[in-house]
Amino acid sequence: MVAGNGLLLKRASRSSEESHLTGVVTGTIVVLTLYFAKVVFIPIALALLLSFLLTPIVTILERIKLPRAVAILIVMTTLAGVIGALGWKTFGQLTDLADQFPTYKGALIDKIHSIKGQDAQTLSKVSATVKDLENEISNSAPGVLANGKGKQAEAPANSRSHTMAVEILPPSNPLDTFESMAGPLATGGIILVFTIFMLMDRENLRNRFIRLAGGSRLSAMTQALEEASQRINRYLLLQLLVNAGYGIIIGFALHFIGIPNASLWGVAATILRFLPYAGPPMAAAMPILLSLAIFPGWTHALETLGLFATLEIIVSNFVEPPLYGSHVGLSALAVLVAAIFWTLIWGLPGLLLSTPLTAFLVVMGRYVPGLSNLSVLLGDEPVLPLSTQFYQRLLALDHDDARQLLERWVKEKPLDEVYETVIVPALSRAEHDRYKEEIDEDSQALMLQGVREMVEELGETPIERDEKKESHENGTEHAEIEGEEKSGQIEVICIPARDDADELIALMLCQLLERLGYKSRNISLGPVPEMLSQVAEMKPRIICISALPPFAMSHARELYRKSRMLSPQVHVVICLWHFYGDVEKTAARMKMIAGDSLFVTLPQVLEYAKQELATKVLLDAIS
Repeated sequence: MVAGNGLLLKRASRSSEESHLTGVVTGTIVVLTLYFAKVVFIPIALALLLSFLLTPIVTILERIKLPRAVAILIVMTTLAGVIGALGWKTFGQLTDLADQFPTYKGALIDKIHSIKGQDAQTLSKVSATVKDLENEISNSAPGVLANGKGKQAEAPANSRSHTMAVEILPPSNPLDTFESMAGPLATGGIILVFTIFMLMDRENLRNRFIRLAGGSRLSAMTQALEEASQRINRYLLLQLLVNAGYGIIIGFALHFIGIPNASLWGVAATILRFLPYAGPPMAAAMPILLSLAIFPGWTHALETLGLFATLEIIVSNFVEPPLYGSHVGLSALAVLVAAIFWTLIWGLPGLLLSTPLTAFLVVMGRYVPGLSNLSVLLGDEPVLPLSTQFYQRLLALDHDDARQLLERWVKEKPLDEVYETVIVPALSRAEHDRYKEEIDEDSQALMLQGVREMVEELGETPIERDEKKESHENGTEHAEIEGEEKSGQIEVICIPARDDADELIALMLCQLLERLGYKSRNISLGPVPEMLSQVAEMKPRIICISALPPFAMSHARELYRKSRMLSPQVHVVICLWHFYGDVEKTAARMKMIAGDSLFVTLPQVLEYAKQELATKVLLDAIS
């Protein structure tokens, strides 16, 4: 049997290694294909991006009963007209700028001379020396060679200087040849044709993609494609609006500064800002250069630089994050990595397409198991639950970081929810890891001590801390506690079943009960007779046995049996925290009587306590 299990484990390990190797090979092939066939994929990707942007407009025109062909014709004609008008206006302003540029030469030379100091002479000497060495090397006699000892040696008499024939070889890749022959205009025409066909036949293309990518997972792929389409459409629309506003502000501001052709630079800023990271510096370069060339001082250049820097900081940090955050779903690091990757693969078009393509891959990774790693690596959603983050910090013995996480979550969520969704699952996971011997008892003891300190801090409000500190300094803390216990009956007592983890959760339960206004007390871990003796003295209405599976199951059963003997009127509750088994069968195995209950979460226990104690108060009032 053991040999059979070992063989199964070896086969599973081998299968996992083969799966990882297959994934690496497939990814490498895909990247190489994208690189070497970029002349084909770039127009398709740009056309797809353009079709995403134009599809909502075409859909609106179709809703007013226009045929699809007519709607596409109107949209594409309008787009071509806008691009043509912008191009004509830009060309005219560039021509005007080129005519005026020679007049700016003198101002630029003056500024260059003004920033030259004594270091300029040193730089000139170094430059002259380098040029002399270059001339000496280029004019050296071909028959003189340097020997290994650093001396000159004459070349052999029969050696002749031959003119080397240079043969220009054609590109080895036929796709590169096609790219060089096509040119920008041909590429633009291809993009236009692809866009028209994608808009005309978008439902058929969508169905084919779903069939190829999803197979039998029709529902998941439909949701993935719908979400990806919505995210990319919203992102492109928001980016267009933000960049248009950015360009308008740049154009008006440059006009007031006095930069010529301000509208041209506003349009350039709008277009270039579609390029992540590289676009804004490219848009700012020419206006800054013009400000240096036109104006005698440095004031206008600094104003222009400050304009671009200030506006970029505001838009990048305060405008775009809230707008793009819920629509793109990419982390800031993922955007940077995607920009570098797609630029290396496809150049400038890749930089333009990097964010939409990566957003599409992240969305597909949420629905396609084979691409799930992309969603984890590039997405902005937390990949670890809160309890796992907290437990990971505890494993690293970084209690300060774990405390900061708790304090941040308490500001956003109620304390009972933080206990139930963060601390209790972390303690449960630690208990299971100890059961599997993945952590030792010493490490768990350190973790529990740190968590106890955090729980004690969270359970006290700042006012309560100050009051307890003051009473402790006056020596009256013990007397106040005794007076509180004597003023009324303890309503709920929490008993740990086995170890410190059980006691810690009992402490959390008592804190929550106290916040609800019920008198509660948690018994410190000790021998069972001593704990039950304390319970008998306090005569509570409800006894809660705190037990964290898997170790405490048998202890909880034994403690329940003995607690049941204390009084027939008391209600006994067994709390198996985060127990995922059959509750009814487990209660039957523990031989629980009618009126007693078994719960697995803190909210269940709190709700039960509220109902039982309210019933008790009502019965006492009637009697």
